[in-house]
This record gives sequence, C-alpha cells and structure tokens, in this order.
Amino acid sequence: MMRSVLNTKTTLIGSVLAGIGASACCIGPLLLLSMGIGGAWIAHLTALEPYRPVFIVLTVLFLGWTFWKLYLAPQSCAVGDNCIADRTRRVQRILFWVLLPVVFLLVISPQILFFFYR
Repeated sequence: MMRSVLNTKTTLIGSVLAGIGASACCIGPLLLLSMGIGGAWIAHLTALEPYRPVFIVLTVLFLGWTFWKLYLAPQSCAVGDNCIADRTRRVQRILFWVLLPVVFLLVISPQILFFFYR
C-alpha cells in the first residue's frame, strides 16, 4: 500500500508555514525592526500582502486536513500497513491543539496590530 504524502506531521508543518506566510507582510517587518535589523529591503516584505488570502486558505485547508487525519480518518492496522502508534497519535493531537492558537494568532496578527498602531 502506498503511503500518503500528506501525513499528519506534514500537514502540521504546512499549516504553521502557511500561517507564517499569512502574517509575513505585517509581522515580518515589525519583528525585524524590533531586532535592530533595518534597511530599505524590509519594505519589500509588504509586497506579500496580495498573497495573504491564499496563505489563509492554505492554513485553513492544512488545519482541516490535520484534524481529519487525527480524529475522523479511520485507523486500520492490517498486517504490513504502516500504522501509527497510540503514543505518536496522542503527541500529534497535543501538538495540533498547541499549534492551533499559535497559527490563529499568526493569521489574525495584522488585525491585532492595527489596533495597537493606528
């Protein structure tokens, strides 16, 4: 049986990266400037703003796929299949619930920053 390319670990990492991409236009320049890193090139990070909706959709899709894989997908462990141990599944579920608010904050960060810096 062929192993799924989008396993739970991949979708968790994908959701975090998509969340970072969704906030890169707004959080990126602020974080770099707060660390003392400056330059005219930082203004180019705002060029990612038109792609923000795409990153948000990717984030929601990855999180939905991860939830489906962790809670709704049937777990069949036939002989010769690549089965996930219960302990691994539990760790992945904990990681999912820890990363969910982090990713959510990354996605809504431009709206939060608007209230602080208007």
